[in-house]
Amino acid sequence: MKKKVYDDLWVLSLTYLVLGFFNILFAWLGLLCFFIPLIIAVGKGTKGYCNRYCGRGQLFGLLGGRFGLSRKRDIPRWMKSKPFRYGFLAFFLVMFVQMLWNTYLVFAGATELRQVVTLLWTFRLPWHWAYHGTLLHPGVAQFAFGFYSVMLTSTILGLITMALFKPRSWCVYCPMGTMTQMICKAKNRGENA
Repeated sequence: MKKKVYDDLWVLSLTYLVLGFFNILFAWLGLLCFFIPLIIAVGKGTKGYCNRYCGRGQLFGLLGGRFGLSRKRDIPRWMKSKPFRYGFLAFFLVMFVQMLWNTYLVFAGATELRQVVTLLWTFRLPWHWAYHGTLLHPGVAQFAFGFYSVMLTSTILGLITMALFKPRSWCVYCPMGTMTQMICKAKNRGENA
């Protein structure tokens, strides 16, 4: 089977995580992983991003499949359920809004820039080496710290479910996947009405 250009997008996901480790402002690149799936879902009414272009899903597939780091067991039924997926999406959105609120506070003049990455929305990891100030407003860095926290946390959750279950188990309850699925259903329902 001929390899396609988008088959190696996992490199971009890995590069993103590494760059954010050294300079937190690279976290802004993660917005591509946020907006592109939504644009494809709204524009085409498909989950094409999730199925073909998601570098994180590809990374989990590579690590769990080719490198055998997965137990390859079925994901539990409760993790596939709508209440869990929608509940996780709601939780994720609350954390996202909290991140935006902290960013707003810094833009509004709060004197303390929180140079931490919050892992699993609980554990604060000092990340001082990744930001030393720029010509940009500190709010730009605050957003980067928050967004990198979201991306790192979701990657760790994906690695855990990859190891315990099938390689792309994260994709079953990924908040972006749930959101794009909702958009696709609404769009397709609207077109068929």
